[in-house]
Amino acid sequence: MALVRSGLDVLSRKPPAVLAGRRVALLCHQASVTHDLTHAVDALLRLRRVKLVALLAPEHGIAGAAQDHARVGSTKDPASGLPVWSLYDRSLAPGEAMLSGVDALVVDLQDVGARYYTFVWTTALCMQACARAGVPVVVLDRPNPLGGLAMEGNLPDPRATSFVGLYPLPARHGMTIGELAAYLNATHALGCDLTVVPMQGWRRAMGWEDTGLPWVAPSPNMPTPDTARVYPGGCLIEGTNLSEGRGTTRPFELVGAPFLDGRRLAAALSRRRLPGVAFRPATFQPAFHKYRRQLCGGVQVHVTGGSRFKPFLTYLALIVEARRQSRRFRWRRPPYEFERRRLPIDLLGGGDGIRRAIETGVALSHLEARWRAGLEDFARRRRPYLLYR
Repeated sequence: MALVRSGLDVLSRKPPAVLAGRRVALLCHQASVTHDLTHAVDALLRLRRVKLVALLAPEHGIAGAAQDHARVGSTKDPASGLPVWSLYDRSLAPGEAMLSGVDALVVDLQDVGARYYTFVWTTALCMQACARAGVPVVVLDRPNPLGGLAMEGNLPDPRATSFVGLYPLPARHGMTIGELAAYLNATHALGCDLTVVPMQGWRRAMGWEDTGLPWVAPSPNMPTPDTARVYPGGCLIEGTNLSEGRGTTRPFELVGAPFLDGRRLAAALSRRRLPGVAFRPATFQPAFHKYRRQLCGGVQVHVTGGSRFKPFLTYLALIVEARRQSRRFRWRRPPYEFERRRLPIDLLGGGDGIRRAIETGVALSHLEARWRAGLEDFARRRRPYLLYR
């Protein structure tokens, strides 16, 4: 039985006054479900005095079937007959036509607690567009699968903006999507008429399994809460020529390449005594994506202590050791997330500082010390926008 009620569950029982008598657009995906797996489209269609007129889709599409970076066109929802506008294109934000005849936008997206995950940035861009159009936004809150306490990683250079980091956040930020919407709206002057519908029963110390809510993969390569736990570090592998395990059943947990020796890599990582993690030598063959149908040597990352595990630090160490082992290691080249000039690792790292530190052999302990002051400052700035104990 679910201990937590999501913002969608709460709205289903008591819609906010801002939606009464309004024509509403809904930004959602396949994970936009209630505790009993009723989809948000059906939940809103049942509401009295609310008229659902359009659907908006983030990266991966409204059904969550498209792989990473795959363009998704606008279409029509076969069940409801409503138009579905894709936001994963060059504009990345709703245009005038999408908001025409819309009185309010409802956002119901399951985030995973890492700054690279694009749903938060789609929400922020929608808030900006709605502010210009005079359309209020209602964000339905959902749990952060990583909990709301731990934070990790650097604060990006404000000049290094991209669709995997429009505004400076730590790699692991410890906020819900509703909290982030309020934080970004206030601290970056988005100008949005924003309402957040909070969850009921969620506490910051909760992991996903504590919520009692069903897990629906919010993107094709986020199959389990285990994936979300490693993702704030695992996504960094996208900035290299290593496989991040896409095309396997354990994406982001499996990392490797045809030119790596898994036993040597696991031994080197184990010698670092990183907290809350163990490394198993692994051989895998991706069914698609990097090194499709090629045998890759590498490791599987096993989280052994959730509260102590540092995903960002762990995967930086993995990159350092893989680069040390083979001269065939390379940084991935553009394009990446609509950017054609800057290296993907620099987009993910929020600037070139992390890449250059790795290239010049700066100890990871020194890197970790560098970002401590930024985390402390972010913790102070986020405090007024936290909704839960």
